[in-house]
Parts: sequence; structure tokens; C-alpha cells
Amino acid sequence: MSNALAIEVRDLHFAYRGDAREVLSGIDLEVAVGRRVLVIGANGAGKSTLLRVIAGKHMVDPRTVQVLGTSAFHDPALSGRIEMLGGRFAFEVDLRVDEILARQRDVDPARRARLIEVLGVDPGWHMHAVSDGQRRRVQLLLGLMRPREVLLLDEVTTDLDLIARQDLLAFLRSESETAGTTILYATHIFDTLERWATDLIYMVAGNVVVHAPIAEIPELTASGSEPLVAIVERWLRRDTRT
Repeated sequence: MSNALAIEVRDLHFAYRGDAREVLSGIDLEVAVGRRVLVIGANGAGKSTLLRVIAGKHMVDPRTVQVLGTSAFHDPALSGRIEMLGGRFAFEVDLRVDEILARQRDVDPARRARLIEVLGVDPGWHMHAVSDGQRRRVQLLLGLMRPREVLLLDEVTTDLDLIARQDLLAFLRSESETAGTTILYATHIFDTLERWATDLIYMVAGNVVVHAPIAEIPELTASGSEPLVAIVERWLRRDTRT
């Protein structure tokens, strides 16, 4: 993998307008090109806000957050190089998936077909009549059809079944290994992810308390080490005590 940096965060402090409480408190991060980074922490730790700031959704000092060598918020050219996926996909009109796809321009047909297969999307689905899991699959299909250099994924597998989740993770791994895509993936579902991720970010109350390659985290590399889910549970119980 490249040593070039895809994401640089320097002393990031962030609070939402009208609220004096900092959601992010002095965060410093460097993420190299092509890394697959798990972003974990309790609810309210700041994971989603961090991804949104990196995605350029909130204005911060241009020197504070750099993505692909430029300001995350101030450079409009980044919109075609990064993609953030997650949250509710409020697309409930009476349209079939194939009608939506027909309106998408400059899409590689082979990539689209591969994603339809990977995600198990039926082009005949009507968007006003799909389940939450099917809606999530369509959101991912539309968001991943065009290659991006940085993917920011916020709980995107919550509504997926086991097969869809594993197939999606395999696709994302291939993207990072063959195309150098950098992926930050915030999730509460950890099964097998210690074998998928290259790095881990663990957040507590707006601070990054662990940021390291998976291979350098003692709890994950020691002989007879526990699965990631057990280690994260122990960290959360320790750090959320009142």
C-alpha cells in the first residue's frame, strides 16, 4: 500500500452551531492511501460527525482537515473523488430501480452489473415498496457505481443480511487493494472485521484514544487473542462507566 496520505486531520475541534459542547476535541489523524479503517466507539462518541467533517459536510479551517491534499470543505472538486454513504435513504417514490439506473450517466456497465450482483439488487424493485434492507442495497448501488478515491461509510451494513454484508465487504476490500481506495467504516457490527480492516480508530467522547494498524494492537495479535467484538465490548464497558 502507498505511504501517501489520503486524509490528514490536525487538532480538529468541532461543535455544532448553537451548542458550546465540543463533539470532536483536538483530533489528529493520518490515514494513508488504500487503508481500510474501522471507526468504532459508543453512541455519541463522535464517529458520524468525524466522517461528515472529513466528507466536507461542515465548514472547518482548511488547514485542519485535508483530503487528497486539499481542503475537505473548500474544494468543490472533491465531490467527484469522495463519497459518504449512510443514514436514511429517503427515496420512496413509485419508481423501479431500473428506471433510476437509466438516469445515471457516465457509469461503467460492467461495474454496475457487478454491484447489482454483489448487493443482490433486483432492478424490478419498486422503491416505495421495498424493505429497509433492500433500500440500503439500492443506496449502496447508487453510491458505489462510480469509483471513488475515498469512501466514508457510516453504519451502512446495519440493514443487510449476512450474505449481503460479506459480499459487500469483499467488494470493498478489492477496491482498496486494486484501486487504492481509502475506506473509513464506522460500525457496531464487528464479526470477522479484524481480518478485513487494516487499521482501527477507537473514539471516546470526541477523542481518538486508539489509532493503529490492526497488526499493532496487542489485544488482537497476542497468542490466543479474543475476537474483535469481545475486545471492543471490554473497551466500551471500561470507558462508558459513570
